[in-house]
Parts: sequence; structure tokens; C-alpha cells
Amino acid sequence: MSDTLLNPKATAVWLIDNTALTFDQIADFCGLHPLEVKGIADGDVAQGLRGINPINNDQLTRDEIEKAEKDEDYRMVLLKKKVAVPTVKKKQARYIPTSRRQKRPAAIAWIVKNHPEVPDRVISKLLGTTKTTIQAIRDKSHWDYSNLEPVDPVTEGFCTQFDLDMAVQKASDERARMEAEGTVPEGATLQPADESTAESEPEEETSNAPDLDKVFANFGSSDD
Repeated sequence: MSDTLLNPKATAVWLIDNTALTFDQIADFCGLHPLEVKGIADGDVAQGLRGINPINNDQLTRDEIEKAEKDEDYRMVLLKKKVAVPTVKKKQARYIPTSRRQKRPAAIAWIVKNHPEVPDRVISKLLGTTKTTIQAIRDKSHWDYSNLEPVDPVTEGFCTQFDLDMAVQKASDERARMEAEGTVPEGATLQPADESTAESEPEEETSNAPDLDKVFANFGSSDD
């Protein structure tokens, strides 16, 4: 019980001073050795330690003490507090009106155009879309690709600016690491930061863009 009783030695001091319990009973309740309890009673151990009332701490009842005082073979039982475990609210998905959901492909096109280094799985989590849709926009096979006009996903409320910036930063860091190790596949490109916000038509995208989701298969993200 010593691992759950608060301040066992201070509790033992109080029990010695305020009850007729035996050293063995106090030792058992406090998780101490009987000789240690005797040392506390004799003043050889825990000198100057102020006693703590276990009744006030809701760890022992007066009835339990009286029962033990009447029977020295009785061992007191530590009260267990009923602790209410707080419930953790699950993060709810951001609600996006139907009218704006129709702009999700345009938001995907914006990221693919301005930040092609961001892996598909990260875009999927940012915008709440599928990798199939993202890949279709990358290779221009999306059914409505010719009508897509890239829109900033932050402006449309698909994600926060912070989340987008973090995704771009991590992708850039990973790209820099791969370049330093010489492991960047031929054809993989990364746009300069000053061009990332330039407006352009999706038709101008290169059709031979690499499968960057495979390139960044080991991409680390705090969203996982």
C-alpha cells in the first residue's frame, strides 16, 4: 500500500501520536518496517516530521481505526478515491459546406501546382480527399481537369495556413535532405518560394511530373 498512500512516514507519525494501534498495524498500513515505525515512535527516525491525518486525506476512516484498535490482528484497509476519468473529446472533422466541397479539386490543383513536393498522403489529410483524386489531378486525367482553376485551400477553408505551412516546410526539409544524400530521382522538381503563389492555369502543368508520393514514401508528418 506504500505506493498509493500519501506521505507514509508522516502518516505513521500521526497514527503513533493519535491512536492505540500497534507498530505492526501501522507498519502494514504505511508500508514501512515495524522497526522503522518503532524508530519513529522513539524519535530516532523522521525527527521533526509533522504528522499527516489520513482521515482528512480520505485515505482512512475513524471506524477503520477503531476496528483495528479493538483487534490487533486486524489490518486496516486504505480507502481508494473515486477519481473521475476525464473524457478526451475526439477532434471533429472541419465541416465544409457542399458548395465549397466542389472546389476541393481546385484546391488540390493549387497545392500540386505551387508545392509539388508535398506528398499525396499529406495533401489527402490536409484537404480531406483521396490519393486517387490527387494523382488524377497530377497526371491531368481528372474528369474535370480542363475546367479547374487552382484556388488557395486556406482561403476556401479546407485547412489552416499553419497546417499548410508545416506541410510545405517538412516537404522542403525532406527534399533538402535527399539532395544532400544524392537520393533525389531524376525529374523531381521543387519550385522556388517566390514562385509558390504565382497564379497560373492548370493546363500549363508539366505532364511528366513524377510520382512524388513514392519519392517521399518515408515522409515524416505530425499529422500521422
